[in-house]
Amino acid sequence: MADLSRRRMLRASLASAAVLLGGGALGACGSAAAAGDPGTVRLWDLFSGADGALLNELVDTARPDMPGTDVERTVLEWGTPYYTKLAMASAGGRGPDVAVAHMSRLAGYAPLGLLDPWDTGLLAEFGVHESDFAPAVWERTRYRGQTYAVPLDTHPFIVFFHPEPARKAGLLTGDGALDAGAFDSPERFLAAGRELAKASGGQGIDFGHVNDYAQGWRLFYGLYRQTGNDFELPEGGPAKGDVDAMAEVISFMVKLFDGRTNPRRHDYPAAIAAFTNRQSAMILSGEWELGTFQQADPKVGAAPFPTVFGTPAVYADSHSFVLPRRHDPDEAHRRRTHQAVAAILKAGQVWARAGHIPAYQPVTRTAAYRELQPQARYAGAAGHVVLDPAVWFAGAGSDFQTAMAQTLQRALLDGLSPDRTARAMLARFDTFLSQPSPA
Repeated sequence: MADLSRRRMLRASLASAAVLLGGGALGACGSAAAAGDPGTVRLWDLFSGADGALLNELVDTARPDMPGTDVERTVLEWGTPYYTKLAMASAGGRGPDVAVAHMSRLAGYAPLGLLDPWDTGLLAEFGVHESDFAPAVWERTRYRGQTYAVPLDTHPFIVFFHPEPARKAGLLTGDGALDAGAFDSPERFLAAGRELAKASGGQGIDFGHVNDYAQGWRLFYGLYRQTGNDFELPEGGPAKGDVDAMAEVISFMVKLFDGRTNPRRHDYPAAIAAFTNRQSAMILSGEWELGTFQQADPKVGAAPFPTVFGTPAVYADSHSFVLPRRHDPDEAHRRRTHQAVAAILKAGQVWARAGHIPAYQPVTRTAAYRELQPQARYAGAAGHVVLDPAVWFAGAGSDFQTAMAQTLQRALLDGLSPDRTARAMLARFDTFLSQPSPA
């Protein structure tokens, strides 16, 4: 009876944590995912549209390396609904065989016992090793000495540009790559924006951030890490950060988007439209927009985000495979799941067409990948990626990103001083840190 009571308490605690992580409760998740054909690996993911179709092609391409296995996808709504359902299903041991999750959300799942660790020895048997991944990405897969995520890709925040105005502005090298040296300080970056505006006859550098839940934070955090600083975020607070460095970054962002050569008030759709219509010569955005931009300009250029403040750092996240918690996993089926994921990683050239950088680096070292343009131009960004702070409340689609972006808007749109904005951001950190971790 005592063991039974402890199990009940654990299930209740995990369910409560799942609601906190996801932001709200959902109805019970069906247990069908845990039963059925032993030759079928059931996958939950959040890819719809073009990415969803490409994932189907990726699985088909990988099929010869997982003989006798079918992958059955269930596509769920991106953001809070997805992560809530994943947490609730995992808490009850009723999740799928494998699920896609953003690496930035791992700190809110692994410590709660919502995931099972991967067997790295088994992955190695199927040809996937730790050394096949960029250290900056792999180090985030670990919790207490075990691997809880296998990265499918790295999707960084980069720069896109139209080659004609960039060349006219003198910002390209002889082989058509972006001259990173022309952007390697705040002053040079601002000057490059002015030159791009002159060359294009329109706007220089665009950035869709108004009313966006994450854009401001993505740009800020990548630049802040370029100053060589990070945040100290002890449970319960207070948060510690370099206020001067934060203010310097915020001041740069305000100057960059002052409404003169670069637009000040574009929301995300307006910025995308302005760039595709060639009203802007460059845009700061995620590589996930590559398909949209290539439809408008097949010759569109791209490059890793320039090092503006001295230390190479590129804001990014990673779609990763995780194993939702099972009470008594079937070892033969777990082996099948490991084999399927390894096969999918090896077929990563297909996934790269969407713009994502395959995390399994043997793919990016092939001649076929080097011919993939402009993807091959920014593949090196994977070596310098920084993800959201490894705290339970951060990560893709989180309330934390929304809160930080809203605070930054006060400087970018309302004139709040960079120093006061920096301190307001630290106060926001303290609000989140004051909430007890579900773990």
